[in-house]
Amino acid sequence: MASLALLAGEQQTLLGTIRTSLTVMVYPLQRLVSSPTRALQDLHETVSSYAKLREENARLREEQMLLKTKQLKFAALEQENTRLRGLLDTSFKLGEQVMIAELLSVNLVPYEHVVVVNKGSRFGVYPGQPVMDANGVVGQVLRVTPFNAEVMLLTDPNHAIPVQVNRNGLRTIALGTGQIDKLSLPYLTSNADIKPGDLLVTSGMGGSFPQGYPVATVTAVSSQTSPFAKVGATPVAQLDRNRELLMVWSKSEPIPRIPEQAVSKGSANPHATK
Repeated sequence: MASLALLAGEQQTLLGTIRTSLTVMVYPLQRLVSSPTRALQDLHETVSSYAKLREENARLREEQMLLKTKQLKFAALEQENTRLRGLLDTSFKLGEQVMIAELLSVNLVPYEHVVVVNKGSRFGVYPGQPVMDANGVVGQVLRVTPFNAEVMLLTDPNHAIPVQVNRNGLRTIALGTGQIDKLSLPYLTSNADIKPGDLLVTSGMGGSFPQGYPVATVTAVSSQTSPFAKVGATPVAQLDRNRELLMVWSKSEPIPRIPEQAVSKGSANPHATK
Protein backbone atom coordinates (compact mmCIF):
# COMPACT_ATOMS: atom_id res chain seq x y z
CA MET A 1 0.00 0.00 0.00
CA ALA A 2 2.82 2.37 0.84
CA SER A 3 4.50 1.64 -2.47
CA LEU A 4 1.30 2.27 -4.36
CA ALA A 5 0.80 5.50 -2.47
CA LEU A 6 4.31 6.66 -3.35
CA LEU A 7 3.83 5.77 -6.99
CA ALA A 8 0.58 7.64 -7.06
CA GLY A 9 2.15 10.65 -5.40
CA GLU A 10 5.03 10.57 -7.88
CA GLN A 11 2.59 10.65 -10.73
CA GLN A 12 0.86 13.65 -9.19
CA THR A 13 4.26 15.48 -8.64
CA LEU A 14 3.50 15.90 -4.99
CA LEU A 15 6.73 14.25 -3.83
CA GLY A 16 8.80 16.45 -6.16
CA THR A 17 7.50 19.54 -4.43
CA ILE A 18 8.14 18.05 -1.00
CA ARG A 19 11.62 16.91 -2.09
CA THR A 20 12.50 20.37 -3.38
CA SER A 21 11.32 21.96 -0.15
CA LEU A 22 13.34 19.52 1.94
CA THR A 23 16.43 20.11 -0.26
CA VAL A 24 16.16 23.87 0.23
CA MET A 25 15.81 23.39 3.99
CA VAL A 26 18.74 20.94 4.22
CA TYR A 27 21.15 22.90 1.94
CA PRO A 28 22.50 25.23 4.68
CA LEU A 29 23.14 22.20 6.87
CA GLN A 30 25.00 20.51 4.02
CA ARG A 31 27.13 23.60 3.46
CA LEU A 32 27.87 23.81 7.17
CA VAL A 33 28.86 20.16 7.38
CA SER A 34 31.07 20.28 4.25
CA SER A 35 32.70 23.68 4.99
CA PRO A 36 35.60 22.26 7.13
CA THR A 37 36.49 19.83 4.35
CA ARG A 38 36.39 22.57 1.73
CA ALA A 39 38.39 24.87 3.98
CA LEU A 40 41.06 22.21 4.42
CA GLN A 41 41.16 21.58 0.67
CA ASP A 42 41.45 25.30 -0.06
CA LEU A 43 44.20 25.65 2.54
CA HIS A 44 46.06 22.68 1.09
CA GLU A 45 45.81 24.09 -2.43
CA THR A 46 46.93 27.50 -1.20
CA VAL A 47 49.95 26.08 0.64
CA SER A 48 50.83 23.82 -2.29
CA SER A 49 50.55 26.73 -4.72
CA TYR A 50 52.69 28.92 -2.45
CA ALA A 51 55.34 26.22 -2.13
CA LYS A 52 55.34 25.68 -5.89
CA LEU A 53 55.62 29.41 -6.48
CA ARG A 54 58.54 29.67 -4.05
CA GLU A 55 60.25 26.71 -5.65
CA GLU A 56 59.71 28.10 -9.13
CA ASN A 57 60.89 31.53 -7.98
CA ALA A 58 64.08 30.05 -6.53
CA ARG A 59 64.68 28.06 -9.72
CA LEU A 60 64.18 31.15 -11.86
CA ARG A 61 66.56 33.13 -9.64
CA GLU A 62 69.21 30.43 -10.03
CA GLU A 63 68.72 30.40 -13.79
CA GLN A 64 68.94 34.19 -13.88
CA MET A 65 72.19 34.17 -11.89
CA LEU A 66 73.58 31.43 -14.12
CA LEU A 67 72.67 33.35 -17.27
CA LYS A 68 74.19 36.54 -15.87
CA THR A 69 77.38 34.66 -15.00
CA LYS A 70 77.53 33.20 -18.50
CA GLN A 71 76.92 36.65 -19.94
CA LEU A 72 79.80 38.06 -17.89
CA LYS A 73 81.99 35.15 -19.01
CA PHE A 74 81.07 35.80 -22.62
CA ALA A 75 81.96 39.46 -22.17
CA ALA A 76 85.31 38.47 -20.62
CA LEU A 77 85.94 36.04 -23.49
CA GLU A 78 85.11 38.75 -25.98
CA GLN A 79 87.60 41.11 -24.34
CA GLU A 80 90.21 38.33 -24.22
CA ASN A 81 89.61 37.62 -27.90
CA THR A 82 90.10 41.31 -28.66
CA ARG A 83 93.34 41.40 -26.67
CA LEU A 84 94.68 38.25 -28.34
CA ARG A 85 93.82 39.62 -31.76
CA GLY A 86 95.72 42.79 -30.87
CA LEU A 87 98.72 40.77 -29.71
CA LEU A 88 98.63 38.63 -32.84
CA ASP A 89 98.44 41.73 -35.02
CA THR A 90 101.35 43.23 -33.10
CA SER A 91 103.42 40.09 -33.58
CA PHE A 92 103.01 40.37 -37.35
CA LYS A 93 103.98 44.04 -37.26
CA LEU A 94 107.09 43.39 -35.17
CA GLY A 95 108.55 40.82 -37.51
CA GLU A 96 110.22 39.12 -34.53
CA GLN A 97 109.73 35.74 -32.93
CA VAL A 98 107.12 36.11 -30.22
CA MET A 99 105.19 33.97 -27.78
CA ILE A 100 102.10 34.83 -25.75
CA ALA A 101 102.36 34.39 -21.98
CA GLU A 102 99.53 34.71 -19.48
CA LEU A 103 99.79 36.74 -16.29
CA LEU A 104 99.83 34.59 -13.14
CA SER A 105 100.31 37.08 -10.32
CA VAL A 106 101.35 40.62 -9.46
CA ASN A 107 103.94 41.55 -6.85
CA LEU A 108 102.19 43.87 -4.38
CA VAL A 109 105.38 45.12 -2.68
CA PRO A 110 105.32 48.95 -2.64
CA TYR A 111 107.50 50.57 -5.31
CA GLU A 112 108.36 47.19 -6.85
CA HIS A 113 106.53 46.57 -10.09
CA VAL A 114 107.02 42.89 -10.92
CA VAL A 115 104.58 40.42 -12.48
CA VAL A 116 104.80 36.65 -12.97
CA VAL A 117 103.94 34.95 -16.28
CA ASN A 118 103.34 31.29 -17.07
CA LYS A 119 106.24 30.82 -19.50
CA GLY A 120 109.71 29.90 -18.23
CA SER A 121 113.08 28.59 -19.37
CA ARG A 122 111.61 25.41 -20.83
CA PHE A 123 109.99 27.67 -23.44
CA GLY A 124 113.27 29.49 -24.09
CA VAL A 125 112.55 32.53 -21.91
CA TYR A 126 115.77 34.13 -20.63
CA PRO A 127 116.69 36.95 -18.20
CA GLY A 128 116.72 40.36 -19.83
CA GLN A 129 114.27 39.32 -22.55
CA PRO A 130 112.02 42.15 -23.78
CA VAL A 131 108.32 41.89 -23.00
CA MET A 132 105.56 43.79 -24.79
CA ASP A 133 101.80 44.08 -25.13
CA ALA A 134 99.70 45.19 -28.09
CA ASN A 135 100.65 48.85 -27.52
CA GLY A 136 104.33 48.88 -26.63
CA VAL A 137 107.11 47.84 -24.28
CA VAL A 138 106.02 46.44 -20.91
CA GLY A 139 109.43 45.62 -19.39
CA GLN A 140 111.93 42.80 -19.40
CA VAL A 141 112.38 39.42 -17.78
CA LEU A 142 114.03 39.63 -14.38
CA ARG A 143 114.23 36.01 -13.17
CA VAL A 144 113.38 32.71 -14.82
CA THR A 145 112.38 29.25 -13.59
CA PRO A 146 111.52 26.29 -15.82
CA PHE A 147 107.79 26.96 -15.50
CA ASN A 148 107.41 30.73 -15.05
CA ALA A 149 109.24 34.03 -15.20
CA GLU A 150 109.24 37.33 -13.32
CA VAL A 151 108.89 40.43 -15.47
CA MET A 152 110.07 43.81 -14.21
CA LEU A 153 107.83 46.59 -15.53
CA LEU A 154 109.13 49.83 -17.01
CA THR A 155 107.85 51.79 -14.04
CA ASP A 156 109.85 49.82 -11.44
CA PRO A 157 112.29 52.23 -9.70
CA ASN A 158 115.16 49.86 -10.52
CA HIS A 159 114.41 49.77 -14.25
CA ALA A 160 116.04 51.92 -16.92
CA ILE A 161 115.60 51.69 -20.68
CA PRO A 162 117.51 53.54 -23.46
CA VAL A 163 115.05 55.51 -25.59
CA GLN A 164 115.07 58.10 -28.30
CA VAL A 165 112.59 60.71 -29.45
CA ASN A 166 110.90 59.36 -32.55
CA ARG A 167 110.55 62.86 -34.02
CA ASN A 168 114.22 63.83 -34.06
CA GLY A 169 116.23 60.83 -32.85
CA LEU A 170 117.32 62.45 -29.57
CA ARG A 171 118.63 59.70 -27.28
CA THR A 172 118.28 59.49 -23.50
CA ILE A 173 117.35 57.05 -20.72
CA ALA A 174 113.87 56.57 -19.24
CA LEU A 175 113.76 55.58 -15.57
CA GLY A 176 110.96 54.02 -13.57
CA THR A 177 109.43 56.18 -10.85
CA GLY A 178 107.47 53.64 -8.81
CA GLN A 179 104.22 55.05 -10.24
CA ILE A 180 102.42 52.80 -12.70
CA ASP A 181 101.67 55.64 -15.13
CA LYS A 182 104.88 57.68 -15.04
CA LEU A 183 108.46 57.53 -16.31
CA SER A 184 111.21 60.05 -15.73
CA LEU A 185 113.83 61.35 -18.19
CA PRO A 186 116.36 63.04 -15.89
CA TYR A 187 119.33 63.28 -18.26
CA LEU A 188 118.05 65.83 -20.78
CA THR A 189 119.42 69.36 -20.79
CA SER A 190 117.17 72.36 -20.43
CA ASN A 191 117.57 73.26 -24.10
CA ALA A 192 116.89 69.71 -25.40
CA ASP A 193 114.54 69.46 -28.38
CA ILE A 194 111.70 67.60 -26.69
CA LYS A 195 108.08 68.58 -26.10
CA PRO A 196 104.82 67.08 -24.82
CA GLY A 197 103.32 64.57 -27.22
CA ASP A 198 106.66 63.24 -28.49
CA LEU A 199 106.76 59.46 -28.84
CA LEU A 200 109.68 57.69 -27.18
CA VAL A 201 110.88 54.45 -28.81
CA THR A 202 113.66 52.04 -27.91
CA SER A 203 117.01 53.19 -29.22
CA GLY A 204 118.58 49.73 -29.46
CA MET A 205 121.43 50.74 -27.17
CA GLY A 206 122.45 48.26 -24.50
CA GLY A 207 121.47 45.18 -26.49
CA SER A 208 118.36 44.27 -24.49
CA PHE A 209 115.66 45.94 -26.58
CA PRO A 210 115.71 46.03 -30.38
CA GLN A 211 115.32 49.43 -31.95
CA GLY A 212 111.98 51.05 -32.68
CA TYR A 213 109.61 49.62 -30.05
CA PRO A 214 107.14 52.24 -28.65
CA VAL A 215 107.87 52.98 -25.00
CA ALA A 216 106.12 56.13 -23.77
CA THR A 217 104.65 59.49 -24.67
CA VAL A 218 106.10 62.70 -23.23
CA THR A 219 103.51 64.40 -21.05
CA ALA A 220 105.37 67.24 -19.31
CA VAL A 221 108.53 69.27 -19.92
CA SER A 222 109.59 71.93 -17.44
CA SER A 223 112.86 73.86 -17.21
CA GLN A 224 114.69 74.07 -13.91
CA THR A 225 117.43 76.23 -12.48
CA SER A 226 119.77 73.28 -12.93
CA PRO A 227 121.25 72.43 -16.35
CA PHE A 228 118.81 69.53 -16.72
CA ALA A 229 115.12 69.68 -17.63
CA LYS A 230 112.38 67.87 -15.73
CA VAL A 231 110.66 65.60 -18.24
CA GLY A 232 107.86 63.14 -17.49
CA ALA A 233 106.33 60.49 -19.77
CA THR A 234 103.47 57.99 -19.68
CA PRO A 235 104.03 54.39 -20.85
CA VAL A 236 102.03 53.44 -23.93
CA ALA A 237 101.59 49.86 -22.66
CA GLN A 238 98.63 49.13 -20.39
CA LEU A 239 100.75 48.04 -17.45
CA ASP A 240 97.87 47.76 -14.96
CA ARG A 241 95.39 46.02 -17.28
CA ASN A 242 97.26 43.35 -19.22
CA ARG A 243 96.28 39.71 -18.91
CA GLU A 244 98.52 38.45 -21.75
CA LEU A 245 102.02 39.58 -22.68
CA LEU A 246 104.31 39.04 -25.65
CA MET A 247 107.70 37.48 -25.02
CA VAL A 248 109.93 38.75 -27.83
CA TRP A 249 112.98 37.12 -29.41
CA SER A 250 114.91 39.55 -31.56
CA LYS A 251 117.50 37.04 -32.74
CA SER A 252 117.12 35.10 -35.95
CA GLU A 253 117.75 31.61 -34.59
CA PRO A 254 114.74 29.53 -33.53
CA ILE A 255 113.42 29.76 -29.99
CA PRO A 256 115.31 27.24 -27.83
CA ARG A 257 113.31 24.77 -25.80
CA ILE A 258 114.40 22.45 -23.04
CA PRO A 259 113.10 18.90 -23.60
CA GLU A 260 110.45 17.74 -21.15
CA GLN A 261 112.65 14.81 -20.08
CA ALA A 262 115.47 17.13 -19.14
CA VAL A 263 113.09 19.30 -17.14
CA SER A 264 111.67 16.29 -15.27
CA LYS A 265 115.16 14.96 -14.55
CA GLY A 266 116.33 18.34 -13.35
CA SER A 267 113.32 18.74 -11.06
CA ALA A 268 113.80 15.18 -9.72
CA ASN A 269 117.53 15.68 -9.06
CA PRO A 270 118.19 19.26 -7.93
CA HIS A 271 121.98 18.66 -7.88
CA ALA A 272 122.07 17.58 -11.52
CA THR A 273 124.18 19.74 -13.83
CA LYS A 274 123.77 20.34 -17.54
